[in-house]
Amino acid sequence: MNTEQQPDPSDTEQTPAPARRRMGLLVLVALLAYAVDVISKVVVTATMEGEEPIRILGGAVYLQLLRNPYAAFGMDFVGTWVLTAVAVLVVLGIVWFARKLRSAGWAVGLGLVLAGALGNLTDRLFRAPSVFEGHVVDFISVFAPNGEFFPVFNAADSAITIGAGLIVLLTLLGRDYDGTVIPKGGRSKDTGRDDAEEREE
Repeated sequence: MNTEQQPDPSDTEQTPAPARRRMGLLVLVALLAYAVDVISKVVVTATMEGEEPIRILGGAVYLQLLRNPYAAFGMDFVGTWVLTAVAVLVVLGIVWFARKLRSAGWAVGLGLVLAGALGNLTDRLFRAPSVFEGHVVDFISVFAPNGEFFPVFNAADSAITIGAGLIVLLTLLGRDYDGTVIPKGGRSKDTGRDDAEEREE
């Protein structure tokens, strides 16, 4: 009689499936958001060069072309090449982390952040004045032109902000990246016992 423990088929067949689905969702969200950013920048640079701001939505939004050498929302605190390096690290970090995902919410959030990082990184790499120091195309100004009320931004900045906000919200709600829910009060995911009780044991 064979007493050796046989591997659970669910460990080898079912476990990777959720990860693949979440990675697929991340990639889909990232591709769609990245396409929106790239296409919008192409249209804006082709039609709004040297034009006055365009008032839409009753003045809630103004469209105008600005080329930004700084960080998201025009923040100026480090050199452009440093921003490029940071964007590359963010992209690589998300790609590495994606294989651990089991949460659809986290997949959407990270997909948006990935798209935003790639969108602005594309500008840094391929737009003037030079590789790694390209100026990012911004074109959305809210409530007033020229960034008078809030810095001018683009679709990539919006994707980063929404994605990061979603991840923060999921964290506050106790929704972990691996699909588990962290109960309030610091209780263990697996046993439901307080961490303090586990330490005493």
